[in-house]
Parts: sequence; structure tokens; C-alpha cells
Amino acid sequence: MIYKARIFLMYNVLIADDEDMIREGLKCLLDWESLGFCVAGEASNGEEAYHQTLNLKPDVVLMDIRMPGMLGLDVIRKVREEGFEGKIMILSGYSDFHYAQEAIHYGVQDYLTKPIDEDELTNSLLSLKSQLDATRASRDTADHYRQKAHDTIVEDLLTGTADLSLLNLEELHFNTDIYQVVIYEKYSHNMEDASCRFSDLLRVTNQDNHSYDSITLDYHEVLLLKGQFAIQKFNDFLERYEREKRPQKDSPLDSLFITYGKCVTSLSDVSVSYAEAKELLSRRFFCEQEQHTIGFMALPDLKNTVPILSDALLQEYAARLLNYIQAFNRNMVAETLRDLQNRLYNASDSITSIKLFLADLYLQIKEQMNHLYSNVSIPFSSNADIIRFIEEKYYLYEIVLFFTEQFEIIMSAIGNSTRDSVLDDILHYINHNYASNITLENIAPLFGYNSSYLGKIFSKKMGENFNSYVDHIRIEKSKELLLKEDMKVYSIAEKVGYRNVDYFHIKFKKYVGQSPAEFRKKNRGN
Repeated sequence: MIYKARIFLMYNVLIADDEDMIREGLKCLLDWESLGFCVAGEASNGEEAYHQTLNLKPDVVLMDIRMPGMLGLDVIRKVREEGFEGKIMILSGYSDFHYAQEAIHYGVQDYLTKPIDEDELTNSLLSLKSQLDATRASRDTADHYRQKAHDTIVEDLLTGTADLSLLNLEELHFNTDIYQVVIYEKYSHNMEDASCRFSDLLRVTNQDNHSYDSITLDYHEVLLLKGQFAIQKFNDFLERYEREKRPQKDSPLDSLFITYGKCVTSLSDVSVSYAEAKELLSRRFFCEQEQHTIGFMALPDLKNTVPILSDALLQEYAARLLNYIQAFNRNMVAETLRDLQNRLYNASDSITSIKLFLADLYLQIKEQMNHLYSNVSIPFSSNADIIRFIEEKYYLYEIVLFFTEQFEIIMSAIGNSTRDSVLDDILHYINHNYASNITLENIAPLFGYNSSYLGKIFSKKMGENFNSYVDHIRIEKSKELLLKEDMKVYSIAEKVGYRNVDYFHIKFKKYVGQSPAEFRKKNRGN
């Protein structure tokens, strides 16, 4: 890594001399690297020197003033006319001093006589390096402030605060007829930042640095695509992803999440495209598994969205999921979760609020299951672990997958491996929910039946109708409570599912042949 940094800071040198021995001697005479230079090429005649200088664009040229084909002085004159701005150092004998004086007019920095003195050459190169360092620093500083000013203008365009009347569109490379804003960030928090890889890919693809601007805004990498060419290349990129359904491993897109606003035809509307792309960043929470892009088409009608999270909604979905879990109806569990996802997607509630809602939903189900199945060991995680898990997730699908896995664990824990029919599941459900308002009409959908058909099957298999069976279960539970607990009769009636104590008396006497009080007195012996 250190070596690369040193190479990056080195200046390239071209050695031009018609004598092989002198060229090889110059290469071996000095430790070029330690001085900050690298011999990038050599030329054995004037024509070679001319072409090598223009092709390599070296920082420094060491040139013999007399070479076959073209004199060194002619080479210098011609490359200067072609715009070459590098440093030139002349190598010559004493008899050619007048040529050296003439060469000064073409911006030659130094003149060395042969044979070359090592110390003299070293001092000359160090002097040139100081000049090159100063030029580079000045250029880098100017480039820095020029880029900073440009980035400020791009930021103003994105945020809608730019005064377009003050901009030179051609000079700033904004003079095109279509624009689009793209935002990208890491796909997940546990991945390395690969933003530079995507920028490099786009730069190579576009083959024109003026076809887009790239800045960091609000801690996100933002691209302003400019012109049909850049936008088409970006669309080609997206189409390849759509065909592949998921990014190839180690491709730039594999570690990135990308949002993009609509194309606009006016600079004044660039802020609209940016606002859409930025809004979509918050929508990534609702993306499907392995979805790495989301565009303006996926935005819901935000004007018509309203907050929906409430205690009533929480109770609704907790009750539905609780019933389907107990009915072992996996299809309806999945359907209910999909329905909840759709409702959350079209709501204006914050992602934080949604995560808190989902945590409350799970904890509600956990509490109810522990109450209904107090004699069953269900391997629930702690409340703190559940809340932490949900808070840390990037995507809703991750939370839904967690719910699905957890509900499967619950069903395995409360289920009976000997049950081999839906009727067994129904009986299991009744035995744990007899205290609720349980009817054939409300239980049938839990198991995927209509109430009429289920009623016929139930009566045929059990030898009694549904309501009679539920009454039997309730009366048996009330008998246990009458013998084991000191509860009032009306409290027992309510606990087993009878809201009217008189109705409970009627049912109890019908099935037991005596009142609840008589039954307690007779069987408890007091």
C-alpha cells in the first residue's frame, strides 16, 4: 500500500539520446525512485523523441540537443507548438552552448554538459521536482475549489435553491434536455461500502465525465444524470438487473441499494426527481428480499396516505393471527401477514412507529399464548431480545419472516402429533378458547370451511352438534372450578364463556341435573 502511494506521487521521465550507452548510463546513474522520478520511456532519435513526448506526456524530458532524424531543438519547438507543458532538460557538449541559449526561448529549464556529473544531475532534478510539486499543489488547490463550487451548485439544484439565471449552463455542462437523480447506499449495514465501485462502473459505461455529477448529500451518494446517453446507460443497467432477478455475487449492485426519481426536462425540476429518490430511501423498508432498486413508479400516492397505526388495529391483527395459529391454518397466517404488509405500505406512519407496532403485535400474541397455554412450554425469546431484533432490521420482509418462523414454533409447541384431521384441530381450538364468544360461524373461516358444511361434518363425526359440544366443554370446566375454587357462581359462569348467569344455571342443570350450588355442596361435602 505504501509502495502504491509512492508510485502515485512520482514524476515520469523520458530520456532521449542517440547513444545507447548514455541512455543506459543515465538510467543506472541515479536512484530515480528515491528522488521521486520514474523512467517511463526512452528515444534513440529525434522522431522517436517527438512522438514519445506527445504520447507519454512525461513530466520531465532529458534530451540530447543533437540527434539523427530531427535535432533536439526542433523536437522542443514542435512539441511546444503541440501544447506540451512538461519540463525539459538539455544534454549537450560544450560546443553546442549557443543551441542551448536558443532553446531557452522554448521554455527549457536546465542545461547539462556531457559527460554528466551525478551531483549536478541530482541537484537539477531536485530543483525540477520542487517546481513540479508547487505546480501540482497549485493545480490541486484550484481543482479542489473549482470542484467544491461545482458541487455547491449541484446541491442547490437538487434542493431547489439554485438561481438558474446566474448559471452558465454550457460551462457547467448542464446544457442538456433531460435529467434524472439517482441515490445509492449500502444494501445492508453489515456490508462494506462499495459506492466507489458503482461510480467507477458508471464512469466507464458513460465514457464521459460530464454526463453526470456525483456528490454526497445528507450522508448519501447522489448522482445527477445529464442527457439521454447517461440515462439510457443507467436504464440498461437496471434492465440487466431485472432480467437476472437478483444481482450477480460481487457485482457492484450486489452490495448497493439504489433509488431513482423520474426523468425531468428542466433544471428547475431536478429537485423534484431528487425528492422522489430521497423519499424512496425510506420506502426501502418495504422492499422484497434481494430487491436492490426501487424507482419513482413504486411511490404510493403520498397525498392520500394517512397514519393507520392504532390500538384497535393492533387488537384486530393480534386476534386474527392468534386464531389462525391456534387453528394451525398456515395459509391464513401468511395471508394475514401479507394483508398487514399492504396496509403498512400505503400508510404515512414512520418506519420507527411501524417497528414499534410490530413489536407490540408480537408481544401481544406472546402474552395471549402464554395465558391460553399456561401448561405448555413455548420457547419464546425475551421481550427485550424481540424488540431489539425488530429495531435492527432494514426490511419489513425480515420481520415477517421472523414472525412466520416464530408462529411455526408456537404451532409445533401447542400441537398434538396424534391429530391427523382438521376436526382434531377444531377440537383442540375449542378446548383452549371455550371462554370466548365461540360459534360455528366465527370458527369455520379459521379452518377454511363455510359454517354449514363444517356443521354437518362436526355432527356426523362427533354425534352431536357444534353448540352442544361447546356447552359440554364449558359445563365440564365449570364443574372443575366449582370443586377446586371458591369463586362465586357468576364469576365461574363468566370464566367459562357464559355472560348471563341465569343462562348458565339453565345449561348446567340441563347437563348435570342440578344447580351449580347443589353440585358444589354435594360433591365438596359442605
